[in-house]
Amino acid sequence: MATKVAFLGLGVMGFPMAGHLKAKGYDVTVYNRSPEKAKQWVEKHGGASAPTPAAAAKDCDFVMMCVGNDKDLLEVASAALSGMKKGAVLVDHTTASADAARKIYADAKAKGISFIDAPVSGGQAGAENGKLTVMCGGDADAFGKAKPVMDSYGKAVTLLGAPGAGQLTKMVNQICIAGLVQALSEGIAFAEKAGLDPNLVLDVISKGAAQSWQMENRGKTMVERKFNFGFAVDWMRKDLGICLEEAKRNGAKLPVTQVVDQYYGEVQKSGGNRFDTSSLITRL
Repeated sequence: MATKVAFLGLGVMGFPMAGHLKAKGYDVTVYNRSPEKAKQWVEKHGGASAPTPAAAAKDCDFVMMCVGNDKDLLEVASAALSGMKKGAVLVDHTTASADAARKIYADAKAKGISFIDAPVSGGQAGAENGKLTVMCGGDADAFGKAKPVMDSYGKAVTLLGAPGAGQLTKMVNQICIAGLVQALSEGIAFAEKAGLDPNLVLDVISKGAAQSWQMENRGKTMVERKFNFGFAVDWMRKDLGICLEEAKRNGAKLPVTQVVDQYYGEVQKSGGNRFDTSSLITRL
């Protein structure tokens, strides 16, 4: 009999991720806050939908979540746990705080359920191609059980430590991206002001030490001022807020991240909320 998996939250990431599970032969039930999205998913992939997180999670071996922020996450997790059976594994792919992850871990443990915090990187394209990087926190035995399920959409699924370690690693990821996108924006804007052909410049410098994923994947679209590639400024600000909060707690200094967060605030004020993160160049 096929392993039963629930997927809660069918946004730009969750929708294709749940699709990969179905394609790998899992028995998948989905839940989404707006039922229309769940209906579309079932029409496209088969499987079943449920009206509540608890109903979706009932009798499942694994329950995966990918929702919006800490508040949404805690609500959905609490509802899912109320429907889950002992011995099942709850996996969260939301980018949230390490505190939320630790709270859900404790709540799950009290019910005899395992929990893994497992935020992802790779954006919409990574979700669609099944090539996400999945950063996990939790117990090794629970991770061992859940890894084959996550391998359905993850190209690199790694346990980084105790509960919350996945979320902390995702914060490192977002801190690095923020600085890179700002530097790339400044470089392109400088090339344009200097009268250089920015695309030719990018071709040349991407062969050397300045090369990055951002340059390879966003450099030329930034030159064209196209900003409709997935991860929105609103979401990046949410993530950087989590990073800055955690830094206050652990004493890490994030001067560049702080500034770039303010720059993203300027992009929001000018109406770029749904632009992708490479839209930092607009303020230059």
